[in-house]
Amino acid sequence: MVMKASLQLRVGTQLTMTPQLQQAIALLQLSTLDLRQEIQQALDANPLLEQEDEFGEERTVETAETEWEEHIPTELSTDSEWSDTYQDMAGAGASSEGPDFERQAAGQSLQGHLLWQLAMTDVTPRDYAIAESLIDALDANGYLTQPLNDIREGLKAQGLDGLSQREVENTLLRMQQFEPTGVFARDLRECLMLQLATLPDDTPLLMQAKRLVRQFLEALGKNDLRLLKRRLSLDDEQLDEVIGLIRSLDPRPGSAFGATHQSYITPDLVVRHDQEGWHLELNPEALPRLRVQPDYASLIKRADKSQDNQFLKEHLQEARWLIKSLSSRNDTLLRVGREIITRQIGFLEQGEEAMKPLILADIAEAVEMHESTISRVTTQKYIHTPRGVFELKYFFSSQVSGQDGGDSHSSTAIRARLKKMIQDETPGKPLSDSHLVSLLEKSGINVARRTVAKYREAMGIPSSSERRRLR
Repeated sequence: MVMKASLQLRVGTQLTMTPQLQQAIALLQLSTLDLRQEIQQALDANPLLEQEDEFGEERTVETAETEWEEHIPTELSTDSEWSDTYQDMAGAGASSEGPDFERQAAGQSLQGHLLWQLAMTDVTPRDYAIAESLIDALDANGYLTQPLNDIREGLKAQGLDGLSQREVENTLLRMQQFEPTGVFARDLRECLMLQLATLPDDTPLLMQAKRLVRQFLEALGKNDLRLLKRRLSLDDEQLDEVIGLIRSLDPRPGSAFGATHQSYITPDLVVRHDQEGWHLELNPEALPRLRVQPDYASLIKRADKSQDNQFLKEHLQEARWLIKSLSSRNDTLLRVGREIITRQIGFLEQGEEAMKPLILADIAEAVEMHESTISRVTTQKYIHTPRGVFELKYFFSSQVSGQDGGDSHSSTAIRARLKKMIQDETPGKPLSDSHLVSLLEKSGINVARRTVAKYREAMGIPSSSERRRLR
């Protein structure tokens, strides 16, 4: 067999992400606290960068010798798919080492920690979209608070055609293997079973502990030790050991992450109301204003090739890119925030019961950005409203269709209605889940009893029988 050399012409497209554009996108995903740290590091390392004493219009240094300067576009495009920045960095002309996943994972929220694990998992784009929605549906304790059917319908509305319940369930099973163990459970029983499943098979009385959690968890909650000993065929010492094993588990696997973020929150956006209506603006106290240090910039000479002059040129360019990146971040945050507030005026005026259904695709289409960009903008970014401080992601929720094709309702609004109904119920006659379904139907909201039970449990509200006993 003879090998012959030949020339071939291939036509293709490749996205080139310069370090400056990577910086702009990276700054977009940072919380205010993390961004302050990045800015402080830049101030410490770059003598051409300084903080303005007061907030105001950005001042620039004008010199006649700026012909050497690279062109900085008026607007930086921070709108891209996540993979555009962090996949195949070597091919994009950046460092071949790729992203520092360990550094990104440190100090993150529960959602950030799970997204970090997801980024290191070999999944298809379709499964990745499902996994992101599952992560968004978690509460602070790591429990899956939304029914899988609601998540599936939300994904279908975002363009994931032909999505079956089995696909969502299979992705959920895979996500339940993530750390911390027990995350993505739909109730306490499932959370404990997930943790018991990771213990070595030779763990003493492991089978009895699994059976107790699976069949007799309510009896344990009532401290019915006699029933447990009889059903599990255990003596007092063995039962104590089984109960000790169960109590060593973590019923709230996600709470440890929340505990690391209890510091004071500085909102990125502020919404106010006056005679002209609602207005959204950047919080001037959130971040310091930066400018180029005029004294050092004036020392730069165009034709000077000395080491000191090159040092000043490089740092001047870095300072200007950082200032432009921060400006681009603020512009994107304002655009997204204003679109969200425009759609959720009802919440601002009436409260949670007036919350409208909203998904990432709605905002992405309105501002002409990728959904991944909207996800980055709304994560760990907070807005101060007359009703309190909320993360921007709070305003997103799945929708439930009304009767006979009427107006749809957000899951947040339905939860608020359920909470109000239960608060207003007669103390001696608490409303059952079936009765709550009937009351919602009278309001034009069609939901299954199982969905009502899920929403109630997600809000930490006991069942009607337990509420009667507690009262």
